[in-house]
Amino acid sequence: MVADFRKLEIWKRSRILVKQVYYETIENFPSSEKFGLSSQLKRAVISVPSNIAEGCGRNTNKDLSRFLDIANGSLCELETQICLANDLKFLSTENMDEILNETIQIRKMIVGFQNTLKT
Repeated sequence: MVADFRKLEIWKRSRILVKQVYYETIENFPSSEKFGLSSQLKRAVISVPSNIAEGCGRNTNKDLSRFLDIANGSLCELETQICLANDLKFLSTENMDEILNETIQIRKMIVGFQNTLKT
């Protein structure tokens, strides 16, 4: 059961997360962070929907599950970077909490999807 990624709620929500990180988070960082934490955040958040899509393009559920693992790892990386941005006062606690809550929801959805692949 290889899925059409465009129909997956996790792919749709992860795309919204990309926009949130780009337009509500990184936009407010100091320009000195353009090649630092901003760049890392962009790579991590873009990796999530990209790996979901790539996994769906593979031929087996095992491959899909592996790419979902990678997407989940990117979410963990993103969570760490968001916390660091808050520690460095680049990001408000409110914005941090909003993003972290969404990453947690997407991670739960990924795990749930992986569980359906095993059956």
